[in-house]
Amino acid sequence: MSFAVAILGLAFLILVHEAGHFFASLAVGLRPRKFYVGFPPAAAKWRRNGIEYGIGMIPLGGFVSIPGMHRPIPHDAERRFAPAASEAPSLVGSLDRVTRSLEGDLSTSPAALDEFEAELRARTVSPSALASAEKGLTELRDALGTDAYWKAPTWKRLVAIGAGPVANIALTIVLFAILFTTAGGKPSQTIASVATDSPAQAAGLQAGDRVVAVDGDRVNGEELGERILGSAGRPLELTVVRAGEEVAIAVTPASTDDGYRIGIVREGVGLPAVEAVGRSFEVTGIVTKEIVLSLGRLVRGEGREDVASPIGITRVSSDAIEEGAENFLWVLGLISLSVGLLNLLPFLPLDGGHVLFAVLEGARGRVLRREVYERASVVGIAVVVLLFFIGLTNDIGRLS
Repeated sequence: MSFAVAILGLAFLILVHEAGHFFASLAVGLRPRKFYVGFPPAAAKWRRNGIEYGIGMIPLGGFVSIPGMHRPIPHDAERRFAPAASEAPSLVGSLDRVTRSLEGDLSTSPAALDEFEAELRARTVSPSALASAEKGLTELRDALGTDAYWKAPTWKRLVAIGAGPVANIALTIVLFAILFTTAGGKPSQTIASVATDSPAQAAGLQAGDRVVAVDGDRVNGEELGERILGSAGRPLELTVVRAGEEVAIAVTPASTDDGYRIGIVREGVGLPAVEAVGRSFEVTGIVTKEIVLSLGRLVRGEGREDVASPIGITRVSSDAIEEGAENFLWVLGLISLSVGLLNLLPFLPLDGGHVLFAVLEGARGRVLRREVYERASVVGIAVVVLLFFIGLTNDIGRLS
């Protein structure tokens, strides 16, 4: 059950990402053609204001279709219209006029498409060839339309593409702020759990105990942690309230990689809303810095063991669910931040690659050739596949 919830959590993060693209595109006038919750085949779909909304039968995320991501080229027409032209040779002439129009300034392309469609309707072709041709007509008309992505000013393209990663980062900030206002703000004096084979367990501390004093000195939640860390391994006498009575318990902190600890997890105390939001931004900034540094180490050939694939991410999420909703939300926030930052890497087909190309085209005042996009995408896909392979081998090793 926890594994299924973890998968749905990851799907939700993808949906948030795509929703960012969708609403930002609408806001700047790059009207999306489709927005689906889940992936096809469609369990249900409907049209509203020229946009096809749908619910996919595969409940893993979602997708949005922004019109005209690239300047149309002759190959786009050949790929979609060739099956119909091979079945009805009389279409070859109009197909040739379409492809030649796409080599020029595109001013004659709409008329050429209208001519091809008229001749297509007058011919009999197979359903598959007709479906391919109709899809090609829709794609090319979208790419030639006034709201095509490739025609848009640079700032509109940056808003539409950057909104996906920004949505994931914003979700992280919201989740962290909620957690800081509930139970993740400051540590309290109340013990939530005791680690197995820890000094606390050996001393007899229990979940629900409230530590009110250390060595006879009254302490609050923050002071309790400071006294344990600063003990240098010296035995401490904790005064705890248990079942309404104060009990003195001696415990000796053990040295760990994080300093001296006794092996307890304490309940949290929520922060005021404003302070929680500020803390959320602070923690998001710290984690962002660590993720960026880890990517830098990976470039230098270090930190390979830190990479995880979706399998490992799902496993970690599943483990967090079993530890409680609070832990799961922390992990979900961290994963959302990672998704947003990794999508900003400057490689196609990631969002960061589209951001880079939008800036380059804006600076030079004209679009780059499709071949440049395709070659850059090959490099980007290779990088993504390499990261996935490294993460997968790490996850297999961990499972083993």
